[in-house]
Amino acid sequence: MYTSRKVTTLDSLCVTRVSRSCWHALDDDRVIGRAEVSRRPDGRPFLSIDVWRDDAFGRLAEAMLPVLPKPLYTVVDERDADLTSQWCAAGFSVRRREWECLIPTSPAEPSDVPVISPEEEPLSELDRVIREEVEASVGWQEMPAELLGPGVVDPSKYAVATKSGRYVGLIRVTQVQRLPRIGLIAVCADERRRGVARALLGHALGSLHDRGIETASAELNESNAAALALFDGFGARRVGSNLELVLR
Repeated sequence: MYTSRKVTTLDSLCVTRVSRSCWHALDDDRVIGRAEVSRRPDGRPFLSIDVWRDDAFGRLAEAMLPVLPKPLYTVVDERDADLTSQWCAAGFSVRRREWECLIPTSPAEPSDVPVISPEEEPLSELDRVIREEVEASVGWQEMPAELLGPGVVDPSKYAVATKSGRYVGLIRVTQVQRLPRIGLIAVCADERRRGVARALLGHALGSLHDRGIETASAELNESNAAALALFDGFGARRVGSNLELVLR
């Protein structure tokens, strides 16, 4: 059990570490802010700070940052300039930008690439192969933050492209709030630039269209020119952006 201890005080505001991963900012024993650190499945620690009084943010950052191993990460909505500036004042800098996109669904186009519902065992093997290829190139940390965990959780959320009976690419679609989210498209290295990704995305959008769903969402790394071009080809519209910040 972690023992609560006060780590900094000034006037009536104090910061208390209430667990190994959580801090509270208090004013006369009233919580006015919380800070937490959690590890994503890839092992990277991501921070969140929520405050109900402006001066609590800096105090929480001062308390937690010195005692946590670096590098540390956080994600903010780029439209929230005040929150971004607070993290930057604490020493964080922009690591990457992800565009929030909306994509209209439409009937699937004919394709020479078969796309099917997967079986769990070969899907898990494809997931392993693709992860090894990504790690050997750009690194899995460049994939969407929300999908960094290894292994396939639910095959029903996936579709796969096949060639000669072999799985060569996958797409994952999940339900996030009101909109389905296209969370991941990945193709084996030896099958790229052969229309596999386009077939997978077309299939997913067509399946959603058949269910009466008009729009899907996705997050795209601004440095991934191939992904941006693929989604632009299906009429993707950028509606916002998130910044991943890092403290090294």
